[in-house]
Amino acid sequence: MKAIVQDVYGSVEVLELREVDAPVPGDDDVLIRVRAAGVDQGVWHLMTGLPYLTRVVGYGLRKPKTRIRGRAVAGRVEAVGRNIVGFRTGDEVYGTCEGSFAEYACAKEGRLALKPKNLSFEQAAAVPISAVTALQALRNAGRIQAGQEVLVIGAAGGVGAYAVQLAKAFGAQVTGVCSTAKTDLVRSIGADHVIDYTHDDFADGSRQFDLIVDTAGNRPLTVLR
Repeated sequence: MKAIVQDVYGSVEVLELREVDAPVPGDDDVLIRVRAAGVDQGVWHLMTGLPYLTRVVGYGLRKPKTRIRGRAVAGRVEAVGRNIVGFRTGDEVYGTCEGSFAEYACAKEGRLALKPKNLSFEQAAAVPISAVTALQALRNAGRIQAGQEVLVIGAAGGVGAYAVQLAKAFGAQVTGVCSTAKTDLVRSIGADHVIDYTHDDFADGSRQFDLIVDTAGNRPLTVLR
């Protein structure tokens, strides 16, 4: 099969399109014929090996442990392991795995879901990582409640755009922070208020928020408080 492979850490120049052996599913695996694969910030971290903590936590100290890039996937089930009960050959699925930038990829059953019929494969492949990250931030960590004031920093990014829409779905009043060029986009996805960080400081004390989702994570906690 064809796949996007890297042997060393680095910039995009280390990625190569090659012919490699197709994965063989184990008893607990689902083999997917990939129709679309998502790209998110995590792919860049795994490609470059930066920050170095990425390597320490198990992705390979000197070189990538997993040579095929890509984690978000959408496609059709080609085969299932003997312990798989939730999917069968031909199902259209989406979710996460290792090595989705290839014609075939293996995923664990718990990391997949049936693809909604009203989504294309390309749309579904954009959901698993960015949308789930936003959902975990709002629901699991932030314990969002209807009527709360929620601030989303980086509201036009992959995670931020989902955070704005999900916060609205939870019934919150949402303020999005973004650059000038993206204010119209953030308004179009449902933000009640938009702050252009190139002109205004969201932390000037003029407004208070019940929950702040900082997708970049590069502002001191003291500023957010």
